[in-house]
Amino acid sequence: MLKIILASQSKVRKKILDKHNILNEVQPSNVDEDIVKSSLLKEKASPELISKNLAELKANKVSNKYVDNLVLGADSVIDLEGELISKPNDRSEAFEILRKLNGKKHYLISSVCISKNGSMVWNHTDKAALTMKKMSKDELQNYLAKISDEALYAYNVYQIEGEGRNLFLNIDGDENTIMGLPVEKIKKYLNNYK
Repeated sequence: MLKIILASQSKVRKKILDKHNILNEVQPSNVDEDIVKSSLLKEKASPELISKNLAELKANKVSNKYVDNLVLGADSVIDLEGELISKPNDRSEAFEILRKLNGKKHYLISSVCISKNGSMVWNHTDKAALTMKKMSKDELQNYLAKISDEALYAYNVYQIEGEGRNLFLNIDGDENTIMGLPVEKIKKYLNNYK
């Protein structure tokens, strides 16, 4: 059976691959995302383009080291009215992100890239639209108090398959995309791979 290398430390992405019986080995890319994002933002790149570039960069970097292997890179960002919102570094940043999203519709963009021998061979980007309920400051703080540090940093600011579902009025999109890996498209590509 085909095995891929996951160029990510994300336990969530690993869990999704395992759940869908995709053999995988984790080899983090250690790409400095902040430097790449900063550079792309200076060039006025859209959140979607930033997500695509980061997924490709991660996959290509790891695939240079693993000759003839398929390497999967992935990246997820939030697009709020054209503004890029990245994962929080601490709880105060998490609160500020929730405050920004409060009562608004935003897009969660997940990009994936498969590379071989340092070059992209396939990529896909999927979007989900999420509309957050209007919540008070206390409600937002209470939500954050229920979330462990690991979950908070692993799943952006909301854990859609858990407590985070309660934040939203409406969710339009694939749950795996929201968790960071549009796995059905990956499976389709791998099933047709020769």
